[in-house]
Amino acid sequence: MAKPGLSEHKNVNKMMSEQEALNRLTALCSQAEHCSYEMAEKMRKWEVEEPAQARVMEYLIREKYVDDSRYARCFAMDKIRYNKWGRRKVEQALWMKHIDRNIMREVLDDIDEDEYIQVLRPLLKAKLKSIQAKNDYERNMKLLRFAMGRGFSFEQVKKAVDMDIDEEDI
Repeated sequence: MAKPGLSEHKNVNKMMSEQEALNRLTALCSQAEHCSYEMAEKMRKWEVEEPAQARVMEYLIREKYVDDSRYARCFAMDKIRYNKWGRRKVEQALWMKHIDRNIMREVLDDIDEDEYIQVLRPLLKAKLKSIQAKNDYERNMKLLRFAMGRGFSFEQVKKAVDMDIDEEDI
């Protein structure tokens, strides 16, 4: 009797039933926030049939395992507070997660401008210690590039730098 080829064996293991996918995804969503795009990608990877994917997603959303608005809010706050990201970088990351633009706009508009400044000021102070510059202009340009790379706007960087200069913290 011929043994099944390695590729046949992989496909048998890779394909997942609707109930298996549902069980794994509900367990996953019970542990941490996930968006609908992530769940759909997992099911595609597991080769769950499309009608089954739709039923699983409907269940996950109906039972509140997946809520893109809740996910976006948690994601944005985590990235701002812990990763020290600015609005633009958070917005790009949410876009990559296929979060609806209206949800994205609502979540990001709800974040107070002072929250960004509170994150940005200590970040700039820490960066300032490692910057070597010939003059204030060069120093400020390096700080600006650094902060904009983190997703902060020009206006936010200017405000944070101006505040520090006014208070002479830098």
